[in-house]
Amino acid sequence: MPLIFHSNILPQGQYAIWQTMETDDFFLSKLDLYTQEIQEFQTLKSKKKSEWLSSRHLLHQLSGRNLRGACLKDQYGKPYLEGSDHFISISHTLDFTAVIASLNPVGIDIQYIVEKIQRISAKFVREDEFQYIPETDRILYFHTIWGAKEAMYKAYGKKELDFKNHMIVGPFIFDANGFYFEGEIKKNNFFRKYRLFCNLTANIILVYATEQ
Repeated sequence: MPLIFHSNILPQGQYAIWQTMETDDFFLSKLDLYTQEIQEFQTLKSKKKSEWLSSRHLLHQLSGRNLRGACLKDQYGKPYLEGSDHFISISHTLDFTAVIASLNPVGIDIQYIVEKIQRISAKFVREDEFQYIPETDRILYFHTIWGAKEAMYKAYGKKELDFKNHMIVGPFIFDANGFYFEGEIKKNNFFRKYRLFCNLTANIILVYATEQ
């Protein structure tokens, strides 16, 4: 499983992208799964099983610990590490897996770049966000905004968010080498700001969000 990208973040966190080339049997031989994990794994279809295994393996590799903790899901379906102070998030696209862990609430999203995102952009891009998107590189901007909102959605972790009405992505200038920008969630009396980071690796847009 070759490492495509790995970096540290603050506070006390890190994230990585891996390309999965191993079989399910390889991961099963490396992972000492807990009872609840086995029960969840057995409900998954074939493709989802490979994604599930690769993400758990990558999380354990990043932890640097000999004994891995169980990766479970809360009542909203948000993954967490049992007995750990770190928040985590997981994303998949094609045969790539991305994970992130931080002491602050965090979310991550990866997407393989596709042109069809233009056709659905009006479903998730606000009018004030359209204002700062240049005529060139629109696909990259659409992917970045979608990824930012997915990442904030995961960091929020309680579902029931509308990508246009409850989430705002601040202006940015796309830079394939990586750049920071800001976003926020506003829903009823709830308000939260997020620091966002995006980069382009192997034709994959990665965006992560950390709660400020």
